[in-house]
Amino acid sequence: MMPDDSTLESLADLLLDVADREILPYFRRLQAHEVDTKTSALDLVTVADTAAERALTPVLAARFPAALIIGEEAVSAAPGRLPALRDAELAITIDPVDGTRNFAAGLAAFAVMLGFAVRGEPVASVICDPIARDWAIAARGRGAWLRRSDGSRERLRTRPARPVDEMEMLGGWSNLPRAARAGFALQLTRFASCNNYRCAGHETRLVAVGQYDGVVYNKLTPWDHVPGVVLVREAGGYAGHLDGSAYDPDRQQGGILYASDETAWHAIWHVLTGQTA
Repeated sequence: MMPDDSTLESLADLLLDVADREILPYFRRLQAHEVDTKTSALDLVTVADTAAERALTPVLAARFPAALIIGEEAVSAAPGRLPALRDAELAITIDPVDGTRNFAAGLAAFAVMLGFAVRGEPVASVICDPIARDWAIAARGRGAWLRRSDGSRERLRTRPARPVDEMEMLGGWSNLPRAARAGFALQLTRFASCNNYRCAGHETRLVAVGQYDGVVYNKLTPWDHVPGVVLVREAGGYAGHLDGSAYDPDRQQGGILYASDETAWHAIWHVLTGQTA
């Protein structure tokens, strides 16, 4: 049931087509009434998010009639109704505009993402950058690659592990309880740098291409992490929850850490958790 490479390539074209029709016409043209909040003032949804998901969902349902399709905005409109991915023979996650805060602010760091999971295991992903007009694509056992608009392709590889004080990290503390933020932020200062681009599609891609050593998140949503986990893994990296357990797309509490390889993951984990090696 895992999509083959030709299917993933056709889905890449679909994502860009939907972005051209439903997302980019609103970029830097959003009106106040076209932006709303969901769970907090930092959790935004725009007319582009809902329009893109409405365009993608029926096409995916027709191509994969037996699949469980989980769209971010459909789930957000019905809180508490996120179905279990581990029970589905094939599940497809849709993040119609990943990085909505950036999109709404007119920043060109957003993506359109699809993730595929078989009985809860991430197996494939397509991450489209509508501005650069390229894609990060991954499939379990077949690797991760960058497809450019000119048709060229490049295999993605994470960087080799290096000492903690030389590592460049991605992440932040905004989704942590306030009481935990200061300690977590202090631990981040042990790395050479730590940035936050507010877009999982771009951040996991930066780890997969070897530009950063890792990225940590304190919020779990399957439409963010099913695509990211398979992308980083297939580029040679490692991903797991901060309690040391394997990634579970049905978990909604706790954090997740991506790293350039398993050695780097454990080194970063020791720093973030304050554990001794």
